[in-house]
Amino acid sequence: MGMASDCRAHITGTVWKVLVTAGQAVEADQEVVILESMKMELPVVAPASGTVAAIHVQEGQAVTEGDRLVTIE
Repeated sequence: MGMASDCRAHITGTVWKVLVTAGQAVEADQEVVILESMKMELPVVAPASGTVAAIHVQEGQAVTEGDRLVTIE
């Protein structure tokens, strides 16, 4: 198994929806979280294919740019 990779917030905003669950297989570029900022919904995609190892945020949580959202192994 390769290195773990983190999906990080690319903007400051609120976690609107978490689209994956721990243990779920994901493909590269699959949407894993949707952030809401200034009334816009902005998807965060998986950087690589793998399995969701951990989800670090909950819906409704405020995040800042660079915060870790999901870890994929």
